[in-house]
Amino acid sequence: MSSASPTSEHQTGFVAFVGAGPGDEHLLTLRGADLLARADIVVLDRETYGAQLRHCREGVEIAEGELPSAAVHAAKDGKIVVRLCAGDPMFFSSITEEVAACVKAEVDFEIVPGVPPATAVLTYAGIPPATAVPEFRIVDAAQEQDWSSHAHCPGTLVIYNGVAEAVPIAKALIAGGRADTTPVAVSCGGTTTEQYTVVSSLGRLQADLKHAGMTEPAVIVVGDAVGMRERMSWFETKPLFGWRVLVPRTKEQSAALSEQLSSYGAVPEEVPTISVEPPRTPQQMDRAIKGLVTGRYEWVAFTSANAVKAVREKFEEYGLDARAFAGLKVASVGDATSRALIDFGVKPDLVPTGEQSSEGLLAEWPPYDSMLDPINRVLLPRADIATETLVAGLTELGWECDDVTAYRTVRAAPPPAPIREAIKGGGFDAVLFTSSSTVRNLVGIAGKPHHVTVIAVIGPQTAKTAEEFGLRVDVMADKPSAAALAAALAEFGAKGRQAALEAGEVPRKPSQMRRGARRRMR
Repeated sequence: MSSASPTSEHQTGFVAFVGAGPGDEHLLTLRGADLLARADIVVLDRETYGAQLRHCREGVEIAEGELPSAAVHAAKDGKIVVRLCAGDPMFFSSITEEVAACVKAEVDFEIVPGVPPATAVLTYAGIPPATAVPEFRIVDAAQEQDWSSHAHCPGTLVIYNGVAEAVPIAKALIAGGRADTTPVAVSCGGTTTEQYTVVSSLGRLQADLKHAGMTEPAVIVVGDAVGMRERMSWFETKPLFGWRVLVPRTKEQSAALSEQLSSYGAVPEEVPTISVEPPRTPQQMDRAIKGLVTGRYEWVAFTSANAVKAVREKFEEYGLDARAFAGLKVASVGDATSRALIDFGVKPDLVPTGEQSSEGLLAEWPPYDSMLDPINRVLLPRADIATETLVAGLTELGWECDDVTAYRTVRAAPPPAPIREAIKGGGFDAVLFTSSSTVRNLVGIAGKPHHVTVIAVIGPQTAKTAEEFGLRVDVMADKPSAAALAAALAEFGAKGRQAALEAGEVPRKPSQMRRGARRRMR
């Protein structure tokens, strides 16, 4: 039976061998993502490619390792099976026997190319393999090789599966006639935040790899193209490359912040310190929503995205939508709250242009004027632990406030033991505190961060709270927003990296400064 490439209208089952790429979960083809979204069964190495399961629908069946016979039979019965393969399925990643099993069972199959490490890892290492060189040769050290024939490769030589034999390979290339000064790079963990590259020469490779701790998957690159890494490296030079950063926020709040940290090369880890729960009694919110609809208020002031979420959920409960805000003036304390309002369909009328806080909001809030304002009442849907600053300030401006508990904030459950140990033992490179409550709650549920961990805070009040708990504040945002806080941490990391390079030292992460931490020599 010949293979058939199923289309989106294909009604029968089939097996798709999908290249998962070199390690970075984002280096997956659109075709691969589409097939994962349709899959009934996914076969993969979960430890390496588990992140790709986010493309799958809920309830997908998961199998580990190579394609099991049960999955082939399931495909014959009409199921869509996706077998995720390392790199490119046809590129030093033999699927011959698995394809033969599909042919024998008369099951259609498709092979979807993936991004191969031979190009991707070099790109992430800043090495252009085929720029101004006449040849780009890729060999697999797991297969028997005549290294003397490769010694005369006029261009770039890329070697798979050779890290354990890197030194003998280098010696064999020299013996075959390649100059011992030929540049060589060994890169492991390619395209991930674990990527680590040693640059050397064939003659010095043994000494330079001695304490490097290189492991597979890795590629060895031999040739003059390696010399371009110094000016073309873009991935490992990110300001927070490989930093493990603790984000102690609620899950809903941390998505954008984590995405920003990832863009700086960090590995964000979200640890909820606050659990947001409904009020103990809903009657107060019920009356507030009724008053909002019937014209009781002139203004509604939102001081958090959680308050927006609480009001939105009440609206949905009553079958209301953003049109109920018609005729009302809406105030927002800052950018994150404004985004939540806009997602709801409400454009705020007042957002502080200066400090994004209750004080900043008060500084721009107009005083009550009986000639201009038909109603003098303001609705404040807030947390149960909100401060009185805003109420007191608005009262002073002549407004009457209905301060309503829209949600409760309670301390979250302690994180798993490995997270607690990493916090106290220096396993995190940095922790971001976005409020005083995140400081109190994190210390309460997990203990104080280790002294080598960089402490970054969103503003002076949070810094004061951190210092009260005996923490050294290293970074403070120039304005009270999560985006500004992440940017300030990135600037701190970039300055530290530059200072190390100017001193002739190897840049190290804060976690590598602790006693007993494993150090890689570059």
